[in-house]
Amino acid sequence: MGREHDTRGDGIPWEGRAIALLDLDAFFASVEQLDHPAWRGRPVIVGGSADKRGVVSTASYEARRYGVHSAMPSYQAQRLCPDAIWTRGHFRRYHELSQQVMSLVTDETPLVQRVSIDEAFFDVSPGRFSRESPIAICRRIQERVSGLGITCSIGLSTSKTVAKIASERQKPRGMTIVLPGTEAEFLSTLPTRSMSGIGKATASKLESMGIHTLGQLATQDPVMMRRAFGSFGPTMVLRAAGLETSAVTPADAPDDVKSVSSERTFARDLTGRDELEAAVRHVSELVGARLRRRGLKGSQVTLKLKFDYEHTRTIQRPLVPETDDERDFGRVAKELLSDLWSEGTPVRLVGVMVSGFGGERSSTQLALFDVGDGQPNQPPVSRGWDSGRDKDAKRRLSEATDSIRSRFGAGALTLGYDLRLKDTLSDTISNNHDGMSEMPGS
Repeated sequence: MGREHDTRGDGIPWEGRAIALLDLDAFFASVEQLDHPAWRGRPVIVGGSADKRGVVSTASYEARRYGVHSAMPSYQAQRLCPDAIWTRGHFRRYHELSQQVMSLVTDETPLVQRVSIDEAFFDVSPGRFSRESPIAICRRIQERVSGLGITCSIGLSTSKTVAKIASERQKPRGMTIVLPGTEAEFLSTLPTRSMSGIGKATASKLESMGIHTLGQLATQDPVMMRRAFGSFGPTMVLRAAGLETSAVTPADAPDDVKSVSSERTFARDLTGRDELEAAVRHVSELVGARLRRRGLKGSQVTLKLKFDYEHTRTIQRPLVPETDDERDFGRVAKELLSDLWSEGTPVRLVGVMVSGFGGERSSTQLALFDVGDGQPNQPPVSRGWDSGRDKDAKRRLSEATDSIRSRFGAGALTLGYDLRLKDTLSDTISNNHDGMSEMPGS
């Protein structure tokens, strides 16, 4: 591990950048145990029903001892841990507590970049906003989070990459400190998949090139890596060497969000074109509402289909002009069905992602879906299906729908294609994601 990677940091001087990643431990399950005292010390699983193709959203550490983990099929988790307490979850409660945690962090520094509901980067570099030790600040944040009745793990180093990896080394309620100058040593023996953005497909390709560890990745020729992986190739090399310099950017910064996506799992396989198109439209509507809420318009849409637990495919296509309207990018997504799906092939999950904000025409965010076997080189498609008064009226309808659902709940207004899917949707909490950094939370 190298010197001082796991120290409490008493009396250790710190010079230069100090970037930390806070990760709430088994967050959903921890909140449920907080709110249900009788559940404390018992295995708790937050997820969808086994008989509805549900998946595990989060499992408490008591359940993890049985081998249960996030994204595991519910039927498998039920078999591994038959005595677990199951709950579908209470997202509003999780959001409420997450906001309290983020407020605690912003008390210490204004440079807080929320990655997901349970993760955030923050910058505590000495001299920027405080001369106090970054280690002392992180320890205080950890204690204050504990005061809310939940726990967090923190990784502290000089970059987002190292902080993220460090946060996962000691859980729960751990703190791993990688001091300036020890980053490369800390990373060298770790497998490539330890780095955010390197999923199964990318790791497999790296292995075929004889690259198994981050230390090996750090020595690669950036030019060669660019040829093999595009712009993400040199980025991987830089991060693996512990030399990444990207800044912590507050979540309200205009260029912060790289992608907005949503996906839904279905209790039974979808096999017909009509119901698949209805599913794409349903998921696109979720994405459109979130785009408009953030004031974002994207120039690229990605469609994701999952056929079973092992096989997933994605494809992406540019959008001209940029749009936040699901009638526009959703229409393109439906057209892309023909490139990924053959009539009668069963589909268990549909996802839609919009990216390319502010003129950005390409993105490495396919790593969010992590399959890499799509067909990105499609020609730009101009969408002009609606025009003039008709398009304006439909736009107002979308905004009115957003407003009603925001005020009264997602179920307050149901459209025809939603009714078509009513009995097919899994009861797992929907996987919605705003890609708020180059390294999406896991």
